[in-house]
Amino acid sequence: MTDLLRPTELHVAGAITPEGAVSPARIRIRDGRIAGVDEYAGPTAPLWAVPGFIDTHTHGALGTDFNSADADGVRRILQWQRSHGTTTVLASLLTAPIPQLVRQLELLTGFAEAGEIAGIHLEGPFLSAAKCGAHPAEHLRTPDAATMATLLEAGHGHIAMVTLAPELPGAWALIDQLLEAGVQVAFGHSAADAATTARAIAAGVSIATHLFNAMEPIHHRVPGPIPQLLGDPRVAVELICDGIHVAQEVIQLTIDAAGVDRVMLVSDTMAAAGCGDGEYALGDRPVVVREGRATDPAGRLAGSTSAADAAFAELVREGCTLAEAAAMASTTPARVHGFTDIGELRRGTWADLVLVDGVGAAARVMRRGTWLEPGTVDDPIAPMA
Repeated sequence: MTDLLRPTELHVAGAITPEGAVSPARIRIRDGRIAGVDEYAGPTAPLWAVPGFIDTHTHGALGTDFNSADADGVRRILQWQRSHGTTTVLASLLTAPIPQLVRQLELLTGFAEAGEIAGIHLEGPFLSAAKCGAHPAEHLRTPDAATMATLLEAGHGHIAMVTLAPELPGAWALIDQLLEAGVQVAFGHSAADAATTARAIAAGVSIATHLFNAMEPIHHRVPGPIPQLLGDPRVAVELICDGIHVAQEVIQLTIDAAGVDRVMLVSDTMAAAGCGDGEYALGDRPVVVREGRATDPAGRLAGSTSAADAAFAELVREGCTLAEAAAMASTTPARVHGFTDIGELRRGTWADLVLVDGVGAAARVMRRGTWLEPGTVDDPIAPMA
């Protein structure tokens, strides 16, 4: 099969492209970018090519997270993610003391400037204490311009998204401040009702952080935020599809309601990802993992331990086509976050792709024209200067 999967030319059973499925397919690669995707009549590997996964909400893996990792720890997280098909990430930071967030932002900025991460996601500290989940309540803050300015300065233009609860005092001014700085605003960890959610969307909130989780549930007389987030075409919604956070029936309902062009597959992985059951930390909070389920001492879900390739395969097994799963795992997050040279298999994009079998299981991973092996941590990432 090696001759069929040369780094400069792949001969595969099919490829998911913006124009539709090409099958059988030849993918030509030059200087780390796709030079063309076309039909091919010769022998092919029994695998399909989909765009590399784009995870815009992930906190950690291999025993560490972005809140506490040093440079080597960040590299290990990124290596693990890539080995499971996630070729692009936004590094997510949990609620923490502002000096700690500033320190980690300055560290992650170097990785962003080197092109190793696509940006930074602040999940907090402007969250509702009633819906903070495993975020440390003592470090939550009321939105204020000075704190946000400090964080934006430390991020040096690489903060891509901030999750906040719009019902908090000062939230409307903070939304304006973030939008003016070119930062996307996400609704999340919020006790907001339907009216407040609608006002937040009108103000510019355009993403729902892990829809259904850490927000008011739907009630037939008190609808809460979910119908607003799910039904408004201006909002893209994150889904954690790890078999724990959201039931499969609700995942399908979400896809049916919003369409694959508004649903973004995210992992929300924490430090235990890639490690198995045991005792870990989420930020400065203890977390216990049993049978892959991560919970804090209060029994609340504390992130996920499941990689994107597992979620992708599960979506396919449950009835999504490869094209639909690829849209949610790659193309939609690329479009929503403004990534123009990834997320699709077409001429000119980076050669970031995953080869999957007919049921969506990952077989090989390529990032920028270089092969990685699923399940390994062997991708060299250059040290920061």
